[in-house]
Amino acid sequence: MTQGAITAMWRALAALLLAWAMPAALACERTVRWNPDPPFTLLNAAGEVVGIDADIAREALQRMGCTVRWIELPWARALLELEAGRLDVLPGAFKRPEREVYAWFSDPRPTARNLLFASQEALAKWPLKRMDELPRVGFRLGVQINVAYGKAYDELLKDEAYARSITRQSTRLNLWQMVASGRLDGVIASEDTAAIELAELKLDQRIRATAIVVSDDAARFAFSKRAVEESFVQRFNQALAQMRREGLIRRIQQRYAPPQD
Repeated sequence: MTQGAITAMWRALAALLLAWAMPAALACERTVRWNPDPPFTLLNAAGEVVGIDADIAREALQRMGCTVRWIELPWARALLELEAGRLDVLPGAFKRPEREVYAWFSDPRPTARNLLFASQEALAKWPLKRMDELPRVGFRLGVQINVAYGKAYDELLKDEAYARSITRQSTRLNLWQMVASGRLDGVIASEDTAAIELAELKLDQRIRATAIVVSDDAARFAFSKRAVEESFVQRFNQALAQMRREGLIRRIQQRYAPPQD
């Protein structure tokens, strides 16, 4: 065989391997939900999606040979898209029985507590210490639509009259503004997220954290059962475990989490 024939053969083989590899790479593109939710997902100055959840998801998926396509969605819509299989990955989800019907769940990611935040007026009026005190004093509570806040909030919802009085909005921005205008007494939110958002809105002196820890459950990455095989989630967990051993997840968390007083 001549040198030219050998060269042509290798070129043909390389083209064949490239054609085989390209569809696999394209098939591994995963859609991941984001929404302005600092420090977990946000846009940086360059317009890139970053944050604790964003950086962890991007790094883990890249280690699996996958690319990320970010989709901006409010929380309630994201759950519907995940269930329908039109969204692959939903970061920051609590593992709940009703969600396990349509979603796989990763190992836990760094925990952020949900606290009850209240206006200074409400704090002065009611030195609240437990969630079950809210109905008794007529506390006007605001929450996000279809967000899970843990067992204490679930118990609160068993009071049907009070549950009907709770204001539900698609974004926390609306809720913070309602507290600032005196239409609500308080909001449940992640302590890290609230610290950032209230400072940006210049409301951090008017709306403060109460002593009530609503939940400290570990959030996870949820994967659509319609779009993702369980084995894919197992590989994702392996990537997370490796990132933990390297100290990378802690460094990512420290990159975005605000300093604690």
